[in-house]
Amino acid sequence: MSPSLSVVADNDLKSTPKSETVAERVRRLQSEAKQLAKDHVRSLSAAMVNVEQMAAEIAEGGEAYPPGIRDLARRLVEDCEARVQTLEAIVSRTL
Repeated sequence: MSPSLSVVADNDLKSTPKSETVAERVRRLQSEAKQLAKDHVRSLSAAMVNVEQMAAEIAEGGEAYPPGIRDLARRLVEDCEARVQTLEAIVSRTL
């Protein structure tokens, strides 16, 4: 058996509004790229916060974790906290 056919919308390009100029398209694409960059930086910041939280749990984990690991995790908490603050400060000024 052959698949059944159905009517689809006529997507005639003539009915669309005036197409954007190259300059308008460039501005639109730049705006989209900026928004994507903001979203990407926010994702990075959120991931760093998650790493900071996990490192804090390990640092406070007691004897279950080797002392070297706890110390490394403790330093990672401090480093992530400072890096997230720096990242947020830069984003607030530039993006």
